[in-house]
Amino acid sequence: MRTTIEIGGVPVGPEHQPFVIAEMSGNHNGDLERAKEIVHAVAESGAQAIKLQTYTADTMTLDVDLPAFRLPAEHELWGSARLYDLYDEAHTPWEWHEPLFELAASLGLVAFSSAFDQTAIDFLEKLEVPAYKVASNEIGDLPLVQGMAATGKPIIISTGSATLTDIDAAVRAARATGNEQIIVLSCTASYPAPPEQSNLRGIPVLRDALDVQVGLSDHTMGIGAAVAAVALGATVIEKHVTLKRADGGVDSAFSLQPEELAALVENTRVAQLALGRPVIGPKDAEQNVLRFRRSLYVAQDVSAGDVITRENVRSVRPAGGLAPHLFAEVQGRVFRADVPAGTPFTWDLL
Repeated sequence: MRTTIEIGGVPVGPEHQPFVIAEMSGNHNGDLERAKEIVHAVAESGAQAIKLQTYTADTMTLDVDLPAFRLPAEHELWGSARLYDLYDEAHTPWEWHEPLFELAASLGLVAFSSAFDQTAIDFLEKLEVPAYKVASNEIGDLPLVQGMAATGKPIIISTGSATLTDIDAAVRAARATGNEQIIVLSCTASYPAPPEQSNLRGIPVLRDALDVQVGLSDHTMGIGAAVAAVALGATVIEKHVTLKRADGGVDSAFSLQPEELAALVENTRVAQLALGRPVIGPKDAEQNVLRFRRSLYVAQDVSAGDVITRENVRSVRPAGGLAPHLFAEVQGRVFRADVPAGTPFTWDLL
């Protein structure tokens, strides 16, 4: 496994801040200026990357009206929608890509995209994108996976609805091109996704089975699942982002608003830092605390020959004297000299 993969100059791996990808998807609502506002909001949040989706309705599906080309009537967001109409509404015009990528670069963001066919790869190569994303429903299109991997750039594979066999086949297809810069994203392809179906405990399973970095493409509401994923080893977090859910749009219902994205960045960073190292014992930050552990102290002024009792020798803070459990060994013995109260009780006082 490549423990560190660079995407647009940003190191991604277990020793680094989680790589947070803000997915714009269709949240631009067909307005280039709104798309630019989203890019600005992502940059201000502290996220490292903005991602687009590169397709047209014609590269995604057929312009027909048959039952197979419609979503189920009971779909929570897009009930009975015709696929062609949905993709036509949600797609990002290809002529927007270059100005959005240039804006992102000027703001210090990594900008890349999901390619949905070879024409998209060819187009994105001309724009010199630093990485590619394989969408969940494209994981079974192994020639498409290989096309992205063959560019030699990092490839991020989303796994919503995929079996381990599907995921393994996609990773093998990418590796067959000689590309080892592979990141797999755990994903529940439901919009929004129920938290209890995220199965985040599968993250270390995927990492160990495939020998790749693993992250989370998260469609749950809020940021809790993403923070938990980092605690389980996720190095990449992807979330859909909008300016304001109340504005509506195809993906708005399960997207984060800018202030929530900023909270995600901060809290996943804290989660990554809190992982620390697999060691048990005093930490550097606890050195001052160690001074205030309990120990035995002389609690009253005593004279030579006085018997040691629970009244004149007590377990108190700070450290400095004998450990409290040793009182049983010294109780009933006598002081060898006069000792003032506040003196650490040590063997040489006997």
